[in-house]
Amino acid sequence: MDQLKVGRLGPFPRVNKPVFIISALLIVGFIIFGAFFNDQASAVFSAAQSFITHRFGWFFIILMNLAVFSCLYLILSKYGDIRLGHQTETPQYNLPSWIGMLFSAGIGIGLLYWGTAEPLYHFMAPPMGEAETVAAAKQAMNISFLHYGLHAWGIYAIVALSLAYFHYRRGLPLTIRSTLYPILGKKIYGNWGHTVDILAVFGTMFGVVTTLGLGVLQINSGLEGLFGVPNSIAVQIILIAVITLLACGSLMMGLDKGIKRLSDINIFLTIVLLSFALIFGPTQFIFDSFVENVGNYIYDFIPLGFWNEAYSGTDWQSSWTIFYWAWWISWSPFVGVFIARISRGRTIREFLLGVLFIPMTILFLWFTTFGGVAVHMELAAALDPAVVSPGLVEAVQADTGSAIFKLMEFYPLTDAVNFLIMMMIVLWFVTSSDSASFVIDMLTAGGDTNPPKIQRLFWATTEGLIAAILLAAGGLEALQAAAIVAGFPFAIVVLVMLYALMRALSRDHLILYRNQQRYITDASAEHNSANEFVDEHLLKGPPKIVQGE
Repeated sequence: MDQLKVGRLGPFPRVNKPVFIISALLIVGFIIFGAFFNDQASAVFSAAQSFITHRFGWFFIILMNLAVFSCLYLILSKYGDIRLGHQTETPQYNLPSWIGMLFSAGIGIGLLYWGTAEPLYHFMAPPMGEAETVAAAKQAMNISFLHYGLHAWGIYAIVALSLAYFHYRRGLPLTIRSTLYPILGKKIYGNWGHTVDILAVFGTMFGVVTTLGLGVLQINSGLEGLFGVPNSIAVQIILIAVITLLACGSLMMGLDKGIKRLSDINIFLTIVLLSFALIFGPTQFIFDSFVENVGNYIYDFIPLGFWNEAYSGTDWQSSWTIFYWAWWISWSPFVGVFIARISRGRTIREFLLGVLFIPMTILFLWFTTFGGVAVHMELAAALDPAVVSPGLVEAVQADTGSAIFKLMEFYPLTDAVNFLIMMMIVLWFVTSSDSASFVIDMLTAGGDTNPPKIQRLFWATTEGLIAAILLAAGGLEALQAAAIVAGFPFAIVVLVMLYALMRALSRDHLILYRNQQRYITDASAEHNSANEFVDEHLLKGPPKIVQGE
């Protein structure tokens, strides 16, 4: 059977040459194009974004809903008891560390950037109905929950589950190509497999740099408010350089010492900031509205999830929902590989319940505590002329990233809390960058779960360069366009991946059932359990990697 070969390429000791070379050339070509043809690059990004969102928005919507309902089906189905690895294995990481790492990888900077700003934005400019009303407030929270709820985590879960299943259950390399083995067979080791992994690298790179760009914009906003640092491209590029160096230091420490420790710190600081806002904010309103917001989200889940502006003829979704769907899809190879890497030993049911619902619940509480409270303050001013507007809407209009800093002005210890928020953004930046570098290196090293550090440094530096170029080429609009363009081709891969996973699970369960019957009827079986028998046969797959010349 064919094998996936890796070998030396210049200073890089262990790479899959076709994937590494083509991915690097495409990305370096993009850097040159963006750096030397700035105006043309901005025009190309905008045109590509417009074409994809207007012509294929329906496809993104179908795929995201299909991912969610597939996850829910698997949780309730007969496949839920299948373990990602041997049936007798225990999880590699304990639950708190696992949650911290998947939460850090899956959301990161976007939580702090949009957690306050997005509900405020939808409140002042709702896609449906009149602005700054009770209905607009409810709609603002509903849409924010839609964008960060089951759809986002559903696409992550499908990609991560496919990778973990084919790696730990079937013995295939931990790369995107392995998820298509039921369809392509040995062709995953040829050009088809290379193409799939290149698309994954491309999507991961631009999905992550979009988030890194947002983080730098927000750090600059915080520095401006606290220390009067100018809000400019020059400052933002310096910030990218400094934080990229920090990310390089973290990734050199490896998964357990670097990424895991920073993820644990991130989740701790997130809980501290969330608890502070709950205690010193309108606590009663937060819990009341959280329950109501979740209920509204469940009630409108189907209508909002399939809403496509077909009858209104408006163009709101291209800048919001379709952007988010493409962003999550472009992040999915990165998040998928990373979550798969840390999820060995969990059952499919446990895995999906954890990935779908635990981070989502934290996010919903976060959006209610920050965005919901901000909307509540503005709504009170809109309904009662005697109440002075807190100016949060104006802050979002002037600078989206400044929303959370402006909100904290109405809490005690404002400067200290805003400084903490900036530190959290830096940590999210670092964990996102080094996690993405780790994953891209795995993909370009043929699925090696411990790729060489020199290669991780190359990809971390490349991420910083692209984030700087995108900011220079058009700021937030260029970042959004890049995420959509990178997410579209990989969306097709995810659709095929989902079919391959269902096909493989069906066969897995059939083998499991047959061998359970054999064990029951054959008391002299050589194996101690039917599960061991199944594992032995399921793990008979192609070798992971062989060292090339």
